[in-house]
Amino acid sequence: MIAIIDYGVGNLRSVQKGFEKVGFKAVVTRDKDMLTQADGIVLPGVGAFKDAANSLSGSGLGEEIIKNISKGKPFFGICLGLHLLFTQSKEHGITQGLDIIPGRVVSLPSNVKIPHMGWNQIKKLTDAPVLTEIGEGSYLYFVHSYHVVPDDRSVVATTTDYGIEFVSSIRKKNIFASQFHPEKSSKLGLKILRKFGEMTS
Repeated sequence: MIAIIDYGVGNLRSVQKGFEKVGFKAVVTRDKDMLTQADGIVLPGVGAFKDAANSLSGSGLGEEIIKNISKGKPFFGICLGLHLLFTQSKEHGITQGLDIIPGRVVSLPSNVKIPHMGWNQIKKLTDAPVLTEIGEGSYLYFVHSYHVVPDDRSVVATTTDYGIEFVSSIRKKNIFASQFHPEKSSKLGLKILRKFGEMTS
């Protein structure tokens, strides 16, 4: 069973439907015990970093995420779920994140249309298990105004060009997190969700 964390933001149902479509049971939950019982955890989301970080902190879900990741449980962060893994965000002032991945979240450059919305290509830098069926230069779907800057570039799985070359996904041990939305990325997105599901079974 895959637990999709409900912390008051995000495309929770569409992510759940994506996993179900590729044959994996996924439950939307804010129950900390469910995270412990789950075979894998997904943190999706769209919206404001500060509200999301406060929700995770206030509910104790943030602490539970850290605990489960440290135990080696497969984890997938999507969009805002990627940002929240980082030390801090500069979105509307400085807000502390979960600090699982050292680094920061910053705005896209002002010389491009914000938000970055639509299909764009990925450039693969490292082998990530969930991307093994995704070819170099594949188009995936994005909706975001901010991007992550890891302190350690070795965690970068893919980059994408949009005014700058930004980090579009990271991989570190049992963690995979993407700026793109697999649940909105048609057949390729379903392949990504299926590969993550296989990691949990």
